[in-house]
Amino acid sequence: MPAMPTPVMLTQDRVPDAAERDAVAAALAEIACAAGVILRRYETGPCSHRVKEDGSPTTDADVAAEDSIVAALRARWPAIPVVAEESAGSCGGAPLFFLVDPLDGTREFLRGSGEYSVNVALIAGGRPVAAALAAPALGRVWSAGARAFQAPIVDGRPGPAVAIAVRPTPRDGMTALVSRLHGNPADEACLAGLPVGHRRPASSALKFGLIAAGDADLYVRSGPTMEWDTAAGDHILTQAGGCVVDPEGRPFRYGRAARHYRNGPFAALGDPAYAGRVVLPAA
Repeated sequence: MPAMPTPVMLTQDRVPDAAERDAVAAALAEIACAAGVILRRYETGPCSHRVKEDGSPTTDADVAAEDSIVAALRARWPAIPVVAEESAGSCGGAPLFFLVDPLDGTREFLRGSGEYSVNVALIAGGRPVAAALAAPALGRVWSAGARAFQAPIVDGRPGPAVAIAVRPTPRDGMTALVSRLHGNPADEACLAGLPVGHRRPASSALKFGLIAAGDADLYVRSGPTMEWDTAAGDHILTQAGGCVVDPEGRPFRYGRAARHYRNGPFAALGDPAYAGRVVLPAA
């Protein structure tokens, strides 16, 4: 992740080139880390929460972090719509738009485990082209434009970054990242068809960053997720050499307002060679 460059101008009439995507990703990493500072304050202090209509929790921290991210995105790129978890909204068919999850893993945040993330992605033509995924409590931030990077979080900002890449599948089998809260029989059936040697509990979109950095190999999710849950991690993992595929083995598409931005089942893989062996329930 290079040093912060001159701000990139984003417009709806063209897709940013590779250098611009890297610059946007660096800016998104800064924005995600700044939101992380807000989350850390709530993590160590009072934070009221409630249950939304869909049964998922939300907190004052979610709202405050989202407000920070949306304000920063609109200040830099006022022509680009923002679709964010707490305020929802729509991209209105725009060729470029941002997807934002200000606090992915709210239950883990409330438990104090630290396994939560801030996810921000720029979508162009139905696919992410720049993204950042910050883990404030773990002190790590991943980002990708044309290239994928990992950096420590230092004083609330990205520190020196290094390029990352997925690892080859180990001889003793894949390490599958399994949710503490969302596992189901369909996930188990998919894992049974792959050479899984180890399981490691993990929460939130952190799983994408861990696979992209070569710390693990596989994440399967058959249950419901939203586009803002996956877009940033999808892009970072893909640019690191991995893939995220749907039940037909195709890359995920984003901006499906008619589906209210709901995802179907997916598998995130460090080694794309195994994409053809993934068996997921139909969307």
